[in-house]
Amino acid sequence: MSIQPRKGTIVVYTDVACAWSTVAIARLLRARDELRADVRLDHRLFLLEDVNRFPIPKRFLDSEIPVVGALEPNLGWALWQHDPADWPVTTLPANEAVHAAKEQSPQAAEELDLALRMALFRDSRCIALHHEILDVASECEHVDATALGEALDDGRARAAMMHDYRANRDLVQGSPHLFFADGSDVHNPGIELHWVGEQGAGFPVVDRDDPDVFAELVKRAAADHEEER
Repeated sequence: MSIQPRKGTIVVYTDVACAWSTVAIARLLRARDELRADVRLDHRLFLLEDVNRFPIPKRFLDSEIPVVGALEPNLGWALWQHDPADWPVTTLPANEAVHAAKEQSPQAAEELDLALRMALFRDSRCIALHHEILDVASECEHVDATALGEALDDGRARAAMMHDYRANRDLVQGSPHLFFADGSDVHNPGIELHWVGEQGAGFPVVDRDDPDVFAELVKRAAADHEEER
């Protein structure tokens, strides 16, 4: 299966519990706002717990957040502040909620995606829980939390989300991976890194960070949209 973004859309394969993709999404949204570009993000799933065949360990993110947080400190990152037993063992329900929000509008999906990320990485909320997801949704201006709850109850977004994930998993290098209507794509844009020691025991080192690339990526998607008009 090929990935074919619509004009004026950036398809973003991520997992809401991926810190690196949270940086990318924050930078994309900021670049779009600064450029006042008519560009939307189309969130797709790259389910890390399925790829790795184990839940995202708290110790992995404990080693990443001090490094990733320094790239975008205004997001208010914090290490997990509650009992380790309350750490979300799965991100599938939260990712499903983002896809269910697409039924309301692209803006609703974008807003809920970022809110769920901040709920985890800033506020230490267990986004594996149904009620917590809906509480986060109720705080989003453009998300109808009641309608979202109904969509989660009947599972209407799950099948399409998982079909796309299964069909395109081998085309996605990791979270985040961005795809454009012109056929181009980029994995973890602007950042080059390496690990010292094993993941979960060592720590990541950022060798290069270029936030300016996100303006160029937004312009690329916007140019595709302008050509279509």
